[in-house]
Amino acid sequence: MTTDTDALLTRFLTALSPLAPTAVWAHGSLAGGDYQEGRSDLDLIAVLDTPPTLRTVRRIVALHRNLRAEPLAAGLHCTYLTPETAADPQRPHPTWAHGGLTRRPVTPVTRRELHAFGRVLRGRPPAGLLPTVTDRELAEFVVRDQKEFWRPNVGTARLWRRDVWVDLGLLTYARAAVTLREGRLITKREALDALPGLGAPVEVVADIERRRYGRPGEPDEEWLARRGELARAYLGPAIDGLVETYG
Repeated sequence: MTTDTDALLTRFLTALSPLAPTAVWAHGSLAGGDYQEGRSDLDLIAVLDTPPTLRTVRRIVALHRNLRAEPLAAGLHCTYLTPETAADPQRPHPTWAHGGLTRRPVTPVTRRELHAFGRVLRGRPPAGLLPTVTDRELAEFVVRDQKEFWRPNVGTARLWRRDVWVDLGLLTYARAAVTLREGRLITKREALDALPGLGAPVEVVADIERRRYGRPGEPDEEWLARRGELARAYLGPAIDGLVETYG
């Protein structure tokens, strides 16, 4: 980990101390070894002793707003849960993400990541605080996510002119395919490496790799449109096949 990331996490944990969290964990790329400073998000979970009151939520909002001057702070996302509310994978919890407070569940994928390779930043480890995820629960969630979220959005062409949709759409599909086939989670780097073997268009895979791990060039409108159509033409049938096989 590099200096700006260290500094941000140190300041975040210091600011969080008055709330006396039972634990703070990292998941995603920071825990999985695929973290790219300035490109990857910092995905965190904070476990509080009791459900946040309105006063606590206001303190959480102020805490994150006070971090805004820190480099990389825009990518720091944190979900706040308690041991009593942790069992339900569909229950939404207060979450700071993309500059505002929302509510999100801690999905079976995140839960499996935390148990498999989560990084403990403070306090207790996930074991004993966060229920484990069975292989069946993980597979059912992965299929449902592809079927109910990604597949309908393949039909909305304007979304796929954006880097984030192309990147996450293809990488999430590759991760889902490997999880369902092999029963394990993989990083985004591993997903990128798996995409050619899954039949993904090589031009789009190269574009994702260049932007995530190399030097991105200036976007070209013609290429953005073509890239979006290539991604959609690939993902539609690919997701349909995955759902038919595993759903």
